[in-house]
Amino acid sequence: MEIINYFSENHAQLFYFIAGLSFVIELTLLGLSGPLLFFAIASTFTGMLIHLNIVSGWESECLTVGLLTAIITLALWKPLKRFQNSGGGADTSSDMIGKQVPSTSEITHEQGQVRFSGIDWNARLTSDCQVKLVAKNTACIITGVDGNVMLVKPLNLSESN
Repeated sequence: MEIINYFSENHAQLFYFIAGLSFVIELTLLGLSGPLLFFAIASTFTGMLIHLNIVSGWESECLTVGLLTAIITLALWKPLKRFQNSGGGADTSSDMIGKQVPSTSEITHEQGQVRFSGIDWNARLTSDCQVKLVAKNTACIITGVDGNVMLVKPLNLSESN
């Protein structure tokens, strides 16, 4: 009961709490997809406006959160989507790069598998690889990592098709 009394007397802290909870849910469950992110930012700004005595009263505070969420969404939706779609490219810092591995299935530019450290990993041929298919049990070299997919080239081009 004390927490309810605290938040009913300290509206700014309630909005900060809502913002923090929204950020946590957004980052852990939704993966920075947007909707709760914009609401969390609006809740933070609303808390600041309450602290500055610019906004007061539940009705105007809720209206402020709604309006700010709409404005922030309009302003940040396209830049956030552009950022998410930009991709980081292949990882060139992994300790797997340069390792020789056997293919455990046929590997194409779209899919395949290699065995590394006792585990079968998803793999695909690098974009600059001239061959179209690497046969099963062919020695390959890891040239990059894209998420959980190994980018590989055949070690000996005469073994591939």
